[in-house]
Amino acid sequence: MTAPDILLDVHHLTMRFGGLVAVDDLSFQARRGQITAIIGPNGAGKTTVFNCITGFYRPTEGMIRLVHPDGAEFLLERLFDFRIAEKARVNRTFQNIRLFPGMTVLENLLIAQHNALMRASGYTLFGLFGLPVYTNAERAAVDKARHWLDRMGLLDRADDAAGGLPYGAQRRLEIARALCADPVLLCLDEPAAGLNPRESNELSGLLQEIASDDGVSILLIEHHMHVVMEISHHIVVLDYGQKIADGTPDAIRNDPRVIAAYLGVEEEEVDTVIEGAAP
Repeated sequence: MTAPDILLDVHHLTMRFGGLVAVDDLSFQARRGQITAIIGPNGAGKTTVFNCITGFYRPTEGMIRLVHPDGAEFLLERLFDFRIAEKARVNRTFQNIRLFPGMTVLENLLIAQHNALMRASGYTLFGLFGLPVYTNAERAAVDKARHWLDRMGLLDRADDAAGGLPYGAQRRLEIARALCADPVLLCLDEPAAGLNPRESNELSGLLQEIASDDGVSILLIEHHMHVVMEISHHIVVLDYGQKIADGTPDAIRNDPRVIAAYLGVEEEEVDTVIEGAAP
């Protein structure tokens, strides 16, 4: 991996909560324009890693370096969460849907562009008098929102209340809202949770298009292994806060330590699993 390809460099990341070590000396890299998945059994530390990257937690130790295409670098562990979203352009979705259910579908996407609209409005003054600098920004925000609604197959529901959408459509809307903030890195926390097989397949195709056609790098937590193996370029596997594997889907699929972790094998039995998997 050459240096220009590296978007995210997580180096010796450790997160402790009192005596509990949730993430233990984790290092990995994510490449620009690719989908990188973080997987592992329940309690492996996946969401804690996400929370450190997106600023919800301040890591106990380690470095999280993000490099923009123009070469600008950000040390995320030193930034507040709102700066990570606004300046470093790292945006995320959550395992539990966090839409504004009483607002329309379109309004949920305009909310994601609130900072840009407020600046264009001169913090309400320009907007109050309807000056072109604000009306042009407002028109651009609506166009961007409609673009992503169209990509998500939700354009015909733009004026409906977000809370009235089917569950799978709410998932897509949440992704569209994150994309309206023009992320360099899009972090998705279990986007396929609760989806049926058809919806999961549609989501897989959509995420692949976002990465390949729109150039948005994606960091993904997901329990649906079919989705992970189908769309990921690179997979990092955690178990009890430690990295046990790091590689391509094919390498991860056949890694005995990964198999042992998902089967719930005790540590002293891992060698037995490895020996059994050997040719």
